[in-house]
Amino acid sequence: MKLNIKLFSVLSLLILFSTCIVAQEMTEEEWQAEMKRLKDKKEMLTQELKTLQGEVSNLRSMEIQPYEDCMNELYEMVGATKSDIDNFRKAVNELDGKIKRKEGPKADRQVDLNALKMNKISALPEFFDKVHNQMQKLLDNWIEEPKEIMYTVVKGDHLWGIAKKKEHYGNPFAWPMIYKANRDQIKNPDLIYPKQIFKIPNLTEEEKAKYDKIRKNYKPAPVQ
Repeated sequence: MKLNIKLFSVLSLLILFSTCIVAQEMTEEEWQAEMKRLKDKKEMLTQELKTLQGEVSNLRSMEIQPYEDCMNELYEMVGATKSDIDNFRKAVNELDGKIKRKEGPKADRQVDLNALKMNKISALPEFFDKVHNQMQKLLDNWIEEPKEIMYTVVKGDHLWGIAKKKEHYGNPFAWPMIYKANRDQIKNPDLIYPKQIFKIPNLTEEEKAKYDKIRKNYKPAPVQ
């Protein structure tokens, strides 16, 4: 403690000594100019302080509306009650979860979202960005995998023709996929029968590319 007091005393003497030296090096005019500058700055700060004190007084005199009253006024603007808001919030969260989990069909989720968008409550700040932007973006980025198709064979059908159908692959060269998926029914790929029900499996991107390449490279035999 004594050491600290001694250090403080020495530091104080050094500061005082430095101030005296600076003062001695200034001319009288420089000293007066510096005093005027400091006086002007003091007046400016004093005026700023008065202004701030006035603003604080005004704020204290203002009657601040309770948060709940503000929210009720906001709800009235969209013709809703607090209960309506709670139910809408619940519906938004439920649909958001279904979209994120990709609980299809996608088209039904779009219908659900459109219904939320049509509700005036969706215009409230709490919901607007989520309902009109974020959830729609999730839906737009949702690539729905096509469902496996079941096809009933009719007279005149063959695997080549079934694979060629637009609603299936649109590529006859992909017929082996149908054959492989229905080996329990197809003993000979050249022999299929009416009323047989075949699974038409989905093609992966790799499989699509494979059969597209085969189709492009195919050159029919010249007519004799």
